[in-house]
Amino acid sequence: MRNSRALAVSAVAVAALGLAAPTAAAWTEPSNIVALPSVIARGGQLTITVDGTACQMPGSTVSSSAFPTTKLTSMGGSSATAKVTVNSNAAPGTYDITANCGENKSLTKPGAFTVIGGVRGGLGGSSSSGATPTDMAIGGGLVAAALLGGGLFWMRRRSEKRI
Repeated sequence: MRNSRALAVSAVAVAALGLAAPTAAAWTEPSNIVALPSVIARGGQLTITVDGTACQMPGSTVSSSAFPTTKLTSMGGSSATAKVTVNSNAAPGTYDITANCGENKSLTKPGAFTVIGGVRGGLGGSSSSGATPTDMAIGGGLVAAALLGGGLFWMRRRSEKRI
């Protein structure tokens, strides 16, 4: 009696697993999206890899609001890849990537990569109007001190030769 009960439970478990397996496989197409590097500057190149055999079909694409829609290229195995260039006017922040593969199979990875703002170039603290009066006074004082020191040194050397 116990053996038949265990056998019945095992049969039900195997049947449930067998029926769920095709459904689980359908949920995993595509299964993962990886963007490298995960932090990039505007105008930089991003490599996107999507796992799933459905993404190897012609017409599979990746898209984001930070770059134009791009076709995926099969890598063999069960992955596809795309190289994209981030828009030069993309705002700093995190961006999602959506992979559209095969027959209406899609996956969106939220926060897949981050765009950082460019370094704000500038004058580095200098003024664009030239030297200020304070700069001129300091420079003039340094030149006068150099002339005075050089003159004293030269005069001292001349007097040493006469001894």
